Amino acid sequence: MNQFMGRYGTGAESLVPILEGFDNQAVCAWAASLGIDTFVGSSGRVFPSDMKAAPLLRAWLHRLRHPVSGVGVVFHHRHRWLGWSDGGQLVFDTPSGSVHVNARATVLALGGGSWSRLGSDGSWVGPLVDAGVQVVPLEASNCGFGVDGGWSGFFHEKYAGSPLKSIALHVPAQHEQGESAPAWFARRGECVVTTTGLEGSVVYAASSAIRRAIKINGHALIHLDLLPDWSFERVLAAVGASRGSRSLSSHLKSRLKLDGVKMGLLHEQLTPESMRDPRTLAAAIKALPIKLSQPRPIDEAISTAGGVCFDSMTADAMLLAKPGVFCAGEMLDWDAPTGGYLLTACLATGRWAGLAAARYLGDQTLVRTGKAHLSG
Repeated sequence: MNQFMGRYGTGAESLVPILEGFDNQAVCAWAASLGIDTFVGSSGRVFPSDMKAAPLLRAWLHRLRHPVSGVGVVFHHRHRWLGWSDGGQLVFDTPSGSVHVNARATVLALGGGSWSRLGSDGSWVGPLVDAGVQVVPLEASNCGFGVDGGWSGFFHEKYAGSPLKSIALHVPAQHEQGESAPAWFARRGECVVTTTGLEGSVVYAASSAIRRAIKINGHALIHLDLLPDWSFERVLAAVGASRGSRSLSSHLKSRLKLDGVKMGLLHEQLTPESMRDPRTLAAAIKALPIKLSQPRPIDEAISTAGGVCFDSMTADAMLLAKPGVFCAGEMLDWDAPTGGYLLTACLATGRWAGLAAARYLGDQTLVRTGKAHLSG
């Protein structure tokens, strides 16, 4: 559980009791209760056995509409929440015009701001801030980053779209004055060269650390280990071995299997003199410095960081400024990499807020059935 919680960064402390109530194993059990088998991939991520999310969604919606007992959920489509009226009613924009609703309890699960084409555009921030709720500004997470100054024309034309496989990415620890330094980020994986920089799974996993470094220093200096299975000494010996009449590129391809985009990156980042120095070249192969300047726009990101501060809520996720209103999901101020962590926290906080709303209404039957239903 400690390793799992570590993926949630600074939001982990607030999420501990919520995720203890509905963790990654509970998500798998819940999926199984809907008839969806899962498996753990080589990356440690959990996937539906048929690698499709649609069957899980359809099964979930069917259960919500037609539960084994009780009244099913009623969905009102094409209703956009605009905030509250002066009288405290929920205001919705609908195809039939404005609709006002009196609600004894409300659970807001409005997402972040990175899927505007599907309605998750962060427009809820304004009404909550106007109501006195503290909201950390939304920013791109699980996103690509631009290289400071951009790639050379030759490099991005030749290698944009090329995958960098079997690498390790390192981000040095960053801390502001008065803070204890967090651990280095270091993880193996793969990413993709884009026309402007880098993106992909290992970059997404490092996005929080990269954003932090950019905020503190104006840029993030990451290091790519192009041969994580090789020690520096082994790389140095291979680089320094006699190459006879072969070119350096042919030598590195023969000795270290370095070619293609990895070789292109070395030429992109190093001077000709550095390429000819065995020790400097070996050090670059093991820790190639790349300066990243800014994340890609929010609308290109998989998720967003920031959101409703946990200090603005009770332990039950009820807004202090709006009694009877509970918040859940990505609109809360936590961050996590893709790979099941986002989905797990969204489901766990939704369950937490839903049960708290039921308690607020004094509906113990709903609390009991909700606990049984969501625990799979």
